[in-house]
Amino acid sequence: MVEIHLERTIAAPVEKVFDWLADPASLTAAPAVLRAKWVKDSPSPEKTSAIRPVREVFGVGAWFREEITAYDRPHSYSYLIVSSFPPFQHESGTLTFTPAGDGTHVDWLTNYTHPGRAGGKVLERVTRPLLSSSFNAILTACAKALEA
Repeated sequence: MVEIHLERTIAAPVEKVFDWLADPASLTAAPAVLRAKWVKDSPSPEKTSAIRPVREVFGVGAWFREEITAYDRPHSYSYLIVSSFPPFQHESGTLTFTPAGDGTHVDWLTNYTHPGRAGGKVLERVTRPLLSSSFNAILTACAKALEA
């Protein structure tokens, strides 16, 4: 099981940090992410509580379809990769937002494996640093956008 756990404090109000990071378009701050969007006919999470909104993320050599499984603005949201290329067995991903002085502490945690047929442990050695770097780029872009 791969666990990626990142933390960052961003000097901006919790609501602004939450909204920026919950917007799929913000994921394109990672160089490997080409496009991210809500799936057509899938309302954004703030507009519904009855169904699980779905976002798609298209990247260099990768594609993810993710369900938003929990949405508690501005405290946290969770997602689950339900289909992807390469294949993931995703346990969960959660972003938690905590006021910290004049800013917001962001805690990003995700856990996954790759099935053996897709490269298993070998692929995990590739995706761990790529995903960690992408998540860091997204958090850095959030800080740059909101701290200015």
